[in-house]
Amino acid sequence: MHLLFATVPVPYPSWLNPADNTWQITAATFVGLMSLPALAVLYASTVQKKWAVNVLAMMFAGFSLVLVAWVLWSYKMGFGATSIGGGVRNGIQTQLSGVGWVRHLFENFVGKPGGITSSVGEQGQAVSAANTAVPFHFPTSSLAYFQFVFAAITPLLFLGSVLGRIKFSAWCLLVPLWSTFVYGVDAFMLWGGGYMAQEGALDFSGGYVIHMSAGVSGFVAAWVLGPRLLRDRTHAIPNNLVMAAVGAGILWLGWNGFNGGDPYYAGASMAAAVINTNLATAVGVLTWMALDGWLSKAKKPTFLGGVNGMICGLVAITPCAGWVNGRGAIYVGLIATTIVWVAWNYLSRVRPFSQVDDALGVVYTHGIAGFTGGVLLGIFGDPNMIQYGCGHLNAAGQVVNTSQSAYVAAHGTCVPFSVAGLMYTGSGHQLWEQFRAALFVIFWSALVTYILMKLIGLVLRGSRYSDEILEVGDMAIHDEEAFPEGVSPEEAEIMEEALVMAGIGEGTPPDPGLAPSTHPDVPNSGREP
Repeated sequence: MHLLFATVPVPYPSWLNPADNTWQITAATFVGLMSLPALAVLYASTVQKKWAVNVLAMMFAGFSLVLVAWVLWSYKMGFGATSIGGGVRNGIQTQLSGVGWVRHLFENFVGKPGGITSSVGEQGQAVSAANTAVPFHFPTSSLAYFQFVFAAITPLLFLGSVLGRIKFSAWCLLVPLWSTFVYGVDAFMLWGGGYMAQEGALDFSGGYVIHMSAGVSGFVAAWVLGPRLLRDRTHAIPNNLVMAAVGAGILWLGWNGFNGGDPYYAGASMAAAVINTNLATAVGVLTWMALDGWLSKAKKPTFLGGVNGMICGLVAITPCAGWVNGRGAIYVGLIATTIVWVAWNYLSRVRPFSQVDDALGVVYTHGIAGFTGGVLLGIFGDPNMIQYGCGHLNAAGQVVNTSQSAYVAAHGTCVPFSVAGLMYTGSGHQLWEQFRAALFVIFWSALVTYILMKLIGLVLRGSRYSDEILEVGDMAIHDEEAFPEGVSPEEAEIMEEALVMAGIGEGTPPDPGLAPSTHPDVPNSGREP
């Protein structure tokens, strides 16, 4: 009997659920792979070869900059337990009623900055108003890393709008500043328990906070920077579509962690979010290819069009992945991709879109798709798609003795959490809240991005490279090439030594300036026509 009550070593505290914690870190790793290598490879392969190294360098630098800022101050701005102004305090929303809207807005605007580098900051139980329905079953480090990979991919997405002319130094200033003043606010307002969340606006996994914000910010930054060189705009030939397919494929499957990780628990809502994500994406691919084949000038389905459709489906389902059913996911993928296809082909001819050089069309595939998906949640949200049900918790916050009937039924003070859309209830309330939140994210992201770009331009005496540097690209900026042509003097010397050591004789090394062979039997990968 004595042994039953003895203190023994344990691998984790009572509030930690190993399955939930394992899935959270796994999902975070999937999302991290969406940035590195997926997005880096996708973007670097779809630009001219002279910009491939520049894209890769900015991707890796941006990812690293966000992480350093995240652990030192910005994680708590988006997901801290207390807001500036005190509307959220110790993970509790204290102003759900009885407060005027102005005070309510500003006291629930953003979390207090602070670091999480201490032992308690990394190993203590995660606490945030982001999830007040069920206690977190993992430490702060799990939540912080999961949310970091979301914060990191957001500026990397809008790199697609400004590549081909933004200075590397300007990018390295913009990323941490943007992550702090734009992403931190947007995340807290909708995810961290801030004003918009308290008003009832919802974003399952980042249709607004990540994609719409990236689309708007990229568009504004591209406007401030001005267009790429005329030659780069008219001769924008992808350098390697096969590698682009590799990046796109990893991006698609990585989205299983993107949307599957946001219920925060390895449960039924997670599984539903994953299958809905893939379903909407498949519909997006097929829709864009069909529209290209039927309605485009060439009347031909294209691979890059399929990738655009893939991104539209992924982005549009993101704000509603676990709150719509399978039929709703099909509708979301179909409607959003059709809208973006029309915008890509026709809205792009109208001001202001025709006047801004958004290099990879981020405002369409992320901005418009994210907005559309968020609004469609207000229509297709299924009240029977339950994210958090009702049951029994023990003293440590672990679920015990919970039947399916108890999980789906409201009893006592517990009401199962789901989203009631117009299609099921006839009420437009959720649609209105989604629209209000979209307007805020668009306004805030555009305003702050404009200010930051102007300030960075003043500090660096311009945020874009000179035309002479833009003509050259990677070699002028990084002294590296992704696809070197010819043989360098150093390589020629090594080849000559190898010939001598092999006993072949002195030989004549290849001319350092020799271009790759044009013989039809000799590969010449990556050359521009």
